Amino acid sequence: MKISLATTPAKKDGLVFFLFDKEDITKKLLFGFLDKEEKAYVQKIRSALGSKAQEVKVAILPGSMRRAIFVGMGGQREFNPRKAGIAMRMVMQTARQEKIASLAFSALPVPGARDTRDMYEILATNAVMGNFEFITYKTPPPEGFFFVKTLTFVASKLDANIREGLRRGAIIGEETNACRALSNTPGEDMTPAILAAHAVKVARINKIKATVLDVKKMIALKMGAVLAVGSGSDAPPRFIVLEYMKGPKKEKTVVLVGKGVTFDTGGLNLKPSEHIYEMHMDMSGGAAVIHTIAAAARLKLKKNIVALVPAVENMPSGSSYRPGDLIRTMSGKTIEVLNTDAEGRVILADALQYAKKYDPSLVIDVATLTGAAVSALGLFYSGLFTTDKKLETVFRTIGESVDDRVWPLPLSEDYEDGIKGTFGDWANTGRKGEGGDASNGAAFLSQFIKGYRWVHFDIAPRMVSIKQDFLAQGAVGTPVRLLIRFLSEDH
Repeated sequence: MKISLATTPAKKDGLVFFLFDKEDITKKLLFGFLDKEEKAYVQKIRSALGSKAQEVKVAILPGSMRRAIFVGMGGQREFNPRKAGIAMRMVMQTARQEKIASLAFSALPVPGARDTRDMYEILATNAVMGNFEFITYKTPPPEGFFFVKTLTFVASKLDANIREGLRRGAIIGEETNACRALSNTPGEDMTPAILAAHAVKVARINKIKATVLDVKKMIALKMGAVLAVGSGSDAPPRFIVLEYMKGPKKEKTVVLVGKGVTFDTGGLNLKPSEHIYEMHMDMSGGAAVIHTIAAAARLKLKKNIVALVPAVENMPSGSSYRPGDLIRTMSGKTIEVLNTDAEGRVILADALQYAKKYDPSLVIDVATLTGAAVSALGLFYSGLFTTDKKLETVFRTIGESVDDRVWPLPLSEDYEDGIKGTFGDWANTGRKGEGGDASNGAAFLSQFIKGYRWVHFDIAPRMVSIKQDFLAQGAVGTPVRLLIRFLSEDH
């Protein structure tokens, strides 16, 4: 989809009017491009529509027969970036349903150059996300699948900050959609080796250094955790390393770690049927960090960033790792396996240890780690775990500003007693009946990254879209938007 900035809409463009409560539509920039008959018709529709939030109406304008989309935005005081993003997604869904190939929007700068860039970044990102559907495995209808082809933001003058926001937003939206497509890919076509090949391809396109460790190399590095979880599958594990080093040489590296379980059966502790269907998406954290670093490269960020993805398939077989096994990790610490379905934290133990080789300023891990995070937060926020209160505030603020929201859950030494092993150093689940598994998982991970600034995101609540997202069914692409905004700033 092409996104551009212009001073006039094209004759074929569908016109989009975002309307706040009691807002005068005649003051809208696009209104001035209508003829007399169209203006009268639009004013009539405006008076009947109201401005109820998330109300959408499509009308055919007389004479020109071009279409207009009217979107109620509610009160202007209640407006925020989340509502802006939702409105854009609603427009894109409506345009696709109505088969409107090109759209025009009014574009006005907001106070402040930075705020203008950020607002139009959000609008473009969400437009691209709203224009996505995972159709790789669908038979096309006779007329083909319909997607919006062009968006034109119409301004009274060509504002450089609007243009830059649109450019950034298009890139972020495209990489978020690429993450969604990767996560949606079924397990038969997304083994550890295939995920690694995808990462290498992304790296080659974006001039990122890629290294893939096979079983032999992981044995040499004593990555016992990744090897154990991957032992039950005919598809051997891989360890993916992507390095984007475009910052000053003296600047420390930010390491992103993504859980890459390409299919999670639960292993010998087999998942019940109602929880196994979407487990091809258990590599969503890995997909997110791969496409975050790709976005960083496309945006030419002057940062040093590494993405690590331990990629495994957790399958039951005669060679599977077992409850009661004692795994020696790359760090030398041992993990006592109480449940083979708590495999994500096990493979991340080796990845967090590997991250230390970069002497990073910050390590961020992203994982669909626990159903407990869903129980705690519902489906609107990802879980945020860190002992760094400044980072907690930063990520909560950014999450609200880009609508990739996170909410803090407790992480403290209190949880460590519940995950101490009987025969090994640490158990991979907490004691039965004590609850708190989301915090237990975070406390477990913290044992392998002591002494470093570290943030853990449990994205299980935001793995798939819900009705209120106004997105196609399937993966959301969490938290690409959050991470790339964070990496674009100095913290």
